Amino acid sequence: MTAPARLSPGDPAPEFTLPTDAGGQLTLADLRGRKVILYAYPAAMTPGCTKQACDFRDSLASLQTAGYEVVGISPDKPEKLAKFRERDAITFPLVADTDKAVLTAYGAYGEKQSYGRTVTGVIRSTFVIDEDGKIERALYNVKATGHVAKLRRDLGLD
Repeated sequence: MTAPARLSPGDPAPEFTLPTDAGGQLTLADLRGRKVILYAYPAAMTPGCTKQACDFRDSLASLQTAGYEVVGISPDKPEKLAKFRERDAITFPLVADTDKAVLTAYGAYGEKQSYGRTVTGVIRSTFVIDEDGKIERALYNVKATGHVAKLRRDLGLD
C-alpha cells in the first residue's frame, strides 16, 4: 500500500452516509449549508483520541456559535462509539466507517509512521468543509493534544 491521495483546499469533500453512535445515519449532504469540521481518529476510548474528543467537546459551543458543526469519524463500530459518547459525554456525532472507505477517500487511512515503523492505519486528520461541500482545510498527521486549540487559532476563533 502506498501513501493515500490527499485532499487540498477547493476539492469537493467526498460524500458519505455512515451509521452514528446514536443509532441513526449521518450524511454529509445533510450538513450542506453549514461549515463542518470532520476529524478522523484511530480508535475510541484510547488516551489520545479521548483527549482530542474532549477538546472538541469543550470547544463545541464556541465552534457552533462560529457556524461549525463537528463530526468525528473512526473505524470503530457504532456500539463502541456509543460507549465512548456515554463515557466521555461527547456532545457531537461520531460516525462509524468500519470498512474504512470514507477514511480512504479523505486520505486519512493508509501508510503512516508509528514509533519508527511503517504501519497501515488511520492517519489522525482534520477537514474543514465549507457550506458548499468543498474542502477549506485538510490537515494531516495532527497531534491529539493541542490540535483543537491550534485549529481554533487558525480559524480566527481565538
